Order: sequence, then C-alpha cells, then structure tokens
Amino acid sequence: MARKFFVGGNFKMNGSISSIKEIVGNLNNATLDPSVEVVVSPSYLHLLLVRENLRKEIEVASQNVYDKPNGAFTGEVSVSQLKDSGINWAILGHSERRTILRESDEVVALKTKYATDNGVSVIWCCGESLEEREAGKTIDVVSKQLAALKAQISDWSKIVIAYEPIWAIGTGKVATTEQAQEVHKAIREWLKANVSDKVADETRILYGGSVNEKNCGELSKQADIDGFLVGGASLKPAFVDIINCQKQ
Repeated sequence: MARKFFVGGNFKMNGSISSIKEIVGNLNNATLDPSVEVVVSPSYLHLLLVRENLRKEIEVASQNVYDKPNGAFTGEVSVSQLKDSGINWAILGHSERRTILRESDEVVALKTKYATDNGVSVIWCCGESLEEREAGKTIDVVSKQLAALKAQISDWSKIVIAYEPIWAIGTGKVATTEQAQEVHKAIREWLKANVSDKVADETRILYGGSVNEKNCGELSKQADIDGFLVGGASLKPAFVDIINCQKQ
C-alpha cells in the first residue's frame, strides 16, 4: 500500500510566545502539500497556544507523556490531559530523552504502550551513537530498541517510527542517502520478520538528523523513507519547503 508521507517538527526546548506565534502564522498562511501528514511538537508550555491557533489539519504532539493516569507524578503530563487539550500525538524515545535523561528501551516501550492503548499516536524514535555506528552495531542497536517495543505492544497502527542517528542530530552531519535508506530498509525487514508483513508494509519510517530544505528532496525519494522528523529546521520558514519537498 502507499504510505502517506509524514513530516514532524520537533521544536524541542525552544520558542517564546512571540516566536511560536510567528511559526504558527507562517504554517497557517503557507500552501502545503495536501498529501502530506504534518505534526508539530512545541514545548509543554506552548501546546495549547499552538493547538488553539494552528490550522486544524496539522496535528500537535507533546514531546513526552507518562505511562500512568493522572496523579502524584510531578513534572509529567498524562494521556488524558493531552486528549483533553486536543493533543493527539506524542514523541517518545527521542535520543535526548534516552541519553540525557537516561530513559531505557523498556521505559520508552511502556510509555508507548500506554499512550497508544489510550488513544494518543506516537512518533517512536530509535537510533545509534557515533561509537556504535563506527563499531558496525547500528542494526543491532536499532533491532534491540525495536524488540523492547514489540515486547509491550501488539497494535502498531498508532505508531510512526523515526530513525535518528544520534551523531547526526543538531550537528549538521547527515547520514548519506545510502546510509539512511540502508537502516530504514533494515527496520522494515525487522518488522516483516518479527511482527508481520502488514505492519512492515504500512508502518511509516521517518528519517531525522539535521534534515533541512537542501537535503530533504533526495532523501524523500528513497523507497523506505516515508518522511522526516525535523529538529532545528522546523523553527524556520524553510520547514514549509521540507513539507512540500515531494512537489519540488
């Protein structure tokens, strides 16, 4: 089946009220490729500001979600709070959460299960460090992350996978087109071998790692790259060019 192209924008811990309003205004006024699914992810503080002002066909994602109901979990945000605010997506397992905040494969998998079981779709991130890449362990690392996810979930329909080589995030370094396609193909083959042909065919796999308006066109042409999770470039007007890269 044809997988709908997907572009996510991860604002990370960036943005003021005025700059976020400017980004929203730019997206609202832009002519966007209607065949592309777009999701943007501002900080907690700006989630409602974005959801209330952004055109409705663009979804909004939280940058995290907890795997327990509402309660005494200081600093966390619950699925029900997101749903109550019209937030239908979350980014989970981003390398910054895994490395800086020490979230394990299992923690990420449990959060993903809780979110998807309760109606929030997930951009689930995976990827390897430079040391692991140079040691030839990329596929092993990503397969281990996928195995932890598979151990917790059975319904993959609310999951979009984002492959993000840690060494290419915010560094200006980008995996070559061949390197990116190779890992995306391996992820799809893993899904086919370990989950099902249907999940392998239908699951969208995004590339993230210093994606910008200059490199997105060539990357988008690869057979197993179904879109992008964009970091810094999502804060700039060029984000529109990335969304529209298949029409260029």
